[in-house]
Amino acid sequence: MSTNLSVIKNPRVQSDQRRLVRRPDVKPNRPLIVILSTVALDAVGIGLIMPVLPGLLRDLVHSNDVTAHYGILLALYALMQFACAPVLGALSDRFGRRPVLLVSLAGAAVDYAIMATAPFLWVLYIGRIVAGITGATGAVAGAYIADITDGDERARHFGFMSACFGFGMVAGPVLGGLMGGFSPTLRSSPRQP
Repeated sequence: MSTNLSVIKNPRVQSDQRRLVRRPDVKPNRPLIVILSTVALDAVGIGLIMPVLPGLLRDLVHSNDVTAHYGILLALYALMQFACAPVLGALSDRFGRRPVLLVSLAGAAVDYAIMATAPFLWVLYIGRIVAGITGATGAVAGAYIADITDGDERARHFGFMSACFGFGMVAGPVLGGLMGGFSPTLRSSPRQP
């Protein structure tokens, strides 16, 4: 009995006990947090290259075609993603969402490494093709959210996914602009004409 009274009289113990009480209806959904983080990371990566890519192209293209190559590289990524997202969606249905998301993130990492070290323009094109082929994180993340939710919860989680993508698309160009101010490549010096 005295133990219970000491707990009641000690406000610090009482506040610690209140802090440990969890609402039974609110549970952390770790897989959802991982999916949303993946979407945000992918969007940061997409936005990161936008301010840096013109500098890369100026180093590699020895003409006034920088704008044309910039547009082609962005369109090539979107075209490859458009063509391959259904295939990756089917693969995620068959083998699971996680392996396909990991392959997608690995493809993006390969693309960024290729872009940072590309000695020739055609290497940039290869990198964007690889990124587009493996760039299905949004489709697979949406499928995962549809798998684990229903009704109002589904709409809320899709809203979270859109917010994470939006955050990444805002943060990516800012980070790319800041880092691109140092150097747009990891090469020691630009390729000489």
